[in-house]
Amino acid sequence: MRVCVVGSGAREHALALACARTAEVVVTPGNPGIAGRSPEGHTISSLSAPPGEVEADLYVIGPEAPLVDGLADRLRSRGATVFGPGADGARLEGSKSFMKEVAAAAGVPTARHQAVTRVEEAERFFAALDGGPYVVKTDGLAGGKGVLVAPSLDEALADVAAKLSGEAFGAAGSTVVVEEALSGPELSLLVLCDGRRCLPLPAAQDYKRLGDHDAGPNTGGMGAYSPVPLATERLVEQVMDEIVQPSLAELERRGISYRGVLYAGLMCGPQGPKLVEYNVRFGDPEAQVVLPRLDGDVAELLRAAAAGELPDKVVVRSDLAAVGVVVASAGYPGAPRLGDRLYGVDEASTVEGVMVLHGATARREPTDSAARAFATAGGRVLTVVGTGTDLAEARERAYRATDLISFPGAQHRSDIAAAPAGPGTTATPRARSER
Repeated sequence: MRVCVVGSGAREHALALACARTAEVVVTPGNPGIAGRSPEGHTISSLSAPPGEVEADLYVIGPEAPLVDGLADRLRSRGATVFGPGADGARLEGSKSFMKEVAAAAGVPTARHQAVTRVEEAERFFAALDGGPYVVKTDGLAGGKGVLVAPSLDEALADVAAKLSGEAFGAAGSTVVVEEALSGPELSLLVLCDGRRCLPLPAAQDYKRLGDHDAGPNTGGMGAYSPVPLATERLVEQVMDEIVQPSLAELERRGISYRGVLYAGLMCGPQGPKLVEYNVRFGDPEAQVVLPRLDGDVAELLRAAAAGELPDKVVVRSDLAAVGVVVASAGYPGAPRLGDRLYGVDEASTVEGVMVLHGATARREPTDSAARAFATAGGRVLTVVGTGTDLAEARERAYRATDLISFPGAQHRSDIAAAPAGPGTTATPRARSER
């Protein structure tokens, strides 16, 4: 099988490695760190050609923007097998108000909310709540930075005004969704869908804030881990029964056949799991810790979902845990600095049980005898993934490798998987966002 993975980040690097266990993989547009060979010996190449010009047996679309733009529809119109929803299903992520509309119609438990186009509407909604914090979201895609959890009403209303004016996110903020804040530990559940059936993948927990202990600004994600002790078999069944399956049934009622991965962002408070958001593709950095835990032929599994032929179950390596640490550039998330030379990437890759996944890197001509040289080319530069027999071992390996990597202004959190969420865990509200 030949698989074309669409995208250029660490998520796509993880998808390429997973599919390359059994298949030849081409990534478009990819990045300089993705190309090579899988441990099983299959080729992974990176091309700048548009996906429509790449011949493949299966197309796997990584990012949300091309899905919202209808790339899956265009490829399917040519007879291609595509893992990823069409533009109609991708509206779940492309429009927060549409997602809430579907959730309401399906009876899915979620936060109280309202879509607004004027500040006065937001003010009235917030006044009806029992105090803050207050959640403000752009309706459209905002590159992982469109959500604010504001402790004060004044801060929330100022953010609503900035979004609606176009100052913050342009047209993506022309409508704003305001919500009550949910409390409890978060959970990310990725679900494979084939238009008729769905299967959950191992749950993960991600970290959105830039700094340790959830300090600093919201980002596209600074790390993740899997498994999550909180995600018991009973809890996952509850999420599937009360949230995912009713949502897919509502999409089907609207004539939408959803094929791809549906990412349910959840808050698991004392009154049970509630839906915070849907994303319509593998999360980043969740994919980096979930995909290594899948056993068997991942390329065939994704092809089966795309073709409407999901198997009865997904085989998961229960003896394997994964912890991913994102290393970000100086200035991220506001103004990432580009062109800083990376050091120690090859050394980090030699640590037992570690994969260094490239997110935003560019080739740089070496100034010494180094065979390869990379530089920063965006915000989230690398995801260092450690695997092991349990979270403690995976975490130790991930951070041992991360400590070998350096470049000017490099940033990473030091608390990924330090306190895994388990039954009875409580947590302050976190700001989730589309990525």
